[in-house]
Amino acid sequence: MLRVAVLDDYQGVALEVADWSVLQGRVDVTVLREWLPDEDAVAETLAEYDVVVAMRERTPFPASLLARLPRLRLLVTTGMRNASIDVAAAQELGIAVCGTASKGTSTAEHTWALILGRCRHLVEESANMSAGRWQTTLGTGLAGRTLGVVGLGRIGSQVAAVGRAFAMDVVAWSQNLTDELARSHGARLVELDELLAASDVVTVHLVLSERTRGLLGTDQLARMKPSALLVNTSRGPIVDSDALVAAVRRGELAGAALDVYDEEPLPAEHPLRNTPGILATPHLGYVTDDVYELFYGEAVEDIAAFLDGAPVRVLTA
Repeated sequence: MLRVAVLDDYQGVALEVADWSVLQGRVDVTVLREWLPDEDAVAETLAEYDVVVAMRERTPFPASLLARLPRLRLLVTTGMRNASIDVAAAQELGIAVCGTASKGTSTAEHTWALILGRCRHLVEESANMSAGRWQTTLGTGLAGRTLGVVGLGRIGSQVAAVGRAFAMDVVAWSQNLTDELARSHGARLVELDELLAASDVVTVHLVLSERTRGLLGTDQLARMKPSALLVNTSRGPIVDSDALVAAVRRGELAGAALDVYDEEPLPAEHPLRNTPGILATPHLGYVTDDVYELFYGEAVEDIAAFLDGAPVRVLTA
């Protein structure tokens, strides 16, 4: 039987949300719940496995690591995009790389959970209730305010739709966005500097690339209103985290709400964990029951197809 490793199942649910019995007698499945901190640990742990199921981009698979996994024949990633896998190197080594379908709805929902949680101080007020206090903060209303959507794609357009439902004025920007596409989603296309200056809430929904890495740094954050909120549920490196912490601490921004970071898991003492005004969650945008059922269900299908010599959902370099 082939040995299968399921990586980074933090919640311990991989075997519960999908029917792995279809692989019974054909594979031996091991679930690894703890994050492996470096390449040496990953190489040592996975040396004897033929198939690996990776959860999103939690564990990187660069060429140097793939070369140290001589038994690896199939690498399955949840989702059809994973920037942390060197697909070209895998192909050269004869390792098949495939993925699963995904949903953008869960990330859009979590974006609004963060916006509303920060604007209404839900974490602080809930803690105060537990401590016996009552009404200690003043919330921020959204109707009539401006929502700036940086990246009006699959997820950003859903976020924009909710903003319109809350009677917000929606403006948007990305490198390739057109007036027509922006209007089709109920938004106005503006330049990035104008979006930053006009918006009461700026929310980021871009793919991480060389063009977007560090897109929002000290100069860009300085263009935002002191009363504004910055939200990032896309990828951490799009926003300069040091500049963001400094801006919030100096009162140049009212706050931030984040679900993604330069390094994940985020180190325990990182200032993004404990800076007043920053609401931080541990990359929960895709962590929902329906998404996990899809991820792991199709991962099982990919493994079965690979064993049968049938087509799999191949990632391209």
